[in-house]
Amino acid sequence: MTSEPEYKALFLGAGTQMQCGVGQFTRLLCETIERLDPGSCTTLTLTPSEGSPAGIWRATGSARSVVCNFPLVAWKRVIFRPLLALAIARLRRRRVVLIQHEWASLHWLRRITYVPALVLADAIVMFSPLVRRELANDPLVGWAAQKCVLAPLPPNIEAPAKISDSELRQRLVAARKGGRLMIGHFGSIYPGKQPNALLDISAILRDRGLKPLTVYVGSFIKAVDTVEQDFYARASELGLSDEIVVSGYVASDHELFGLFSEIDVFCYPLEEGLTARRASILASVQSGRPVVVTAPAEPDEFDHHPRFKALIDRGAIVPVGRGSNDEIYADKIVASLKAPAVQASFDFDGWWQDVGRAIRQHIDG
Repeated sequence: MTSEPEYKALFLGAGTQMQCGVGQFTRLLCETIERLDPGSCTTLTLTPSEGSPAGIWRATGSARSVVCNFPLVAWKRVIFRPLLALAIARLRRRRVVLIQHEWASLHWLRRITYVPALVLADAIVMFSPLVRRELANDPLVGWAAQKCVLAPLPPNIEAPAKISDSELRQRLVAARKGGRLMIGHFGSIYPGKQPNALLDISAILRDRGLKPLTVYVGSFIKAVDTVEQDFYARASELGLSDEIVVSGYVASDHELFGLFSEIDVFCYPLEEGLTARRASILASVQSGRPVVVTAPAEPDEFDHHPRFKALIDRGAIVPVGRGSNDEIYADKIVASLKAPAVQASFDFDGWWQDVGRAIRQHIDG
């Protein structure tokens, strides 16, 4: 006779190594569902030194469902452990809920490693209709899109009541006093966010005499491509090597929003257009600064996410038509600085309760 599982959901995580957006999402989602249903969740940490097959077997037996987030940067060295956990969950007749944030924008080698997870999943939670279409159009695993459900993505980061100072913030303060136009870009730096395109826009603003300083608040994702080398090569080619700042990893939200406080406008020329999975956009909006970004590829992108859509409707997010050239982006940046400020009030807990309730339905089956 088998005993009833103690928990409804077992979340797979990477412990203190989860210093990425998806890792932060895992932690906050588990905490939110626990608040909605106390005592319902637990976490299994999988690292190079934690998560033996025996430990995974015991942990999966303690819950009715196993929840896994992909992609998770910290799992690059232990990718088979979460896959083993999902396989054991199916073997033990546990429900498998996969949360897949990206697809076509991932390197093809990473997509291949995630194929077993798609096969094992009972439900695949996505945050963007565009990403769901990308999966449906995949010739290898397009069939998995029939398992997909949409949920509203909340912001990973809540603007703190107070900010903290830093050496970099003081550098930005001095630049603003010197008449520089501060252009911001927040989040991991990788090809899908077109960091080089923002360099081209900055060069146009410089040629207009606006003295831009482009601040990339984040760091490059280490991968098999040459995005970092290409970025600095392009900056040098444009004569912008001394007109850009790359912060690297910022440890606290107080320091992060301290940097945001010195930004005039954020800009994201996204190849895929704005999607409902862009948590970096939601963090930027909380600064109270205008966010200029490529318009969505499809009109239904935010049908499942009324809170995100409201930010666009109120003017906190300024869309730029797809196919627009760099001059148009520069025009939008200048116009946004002249427009009245839009204060985007954020019910941070409300955003998280929305996604917690949506995903909880699939955890419960």
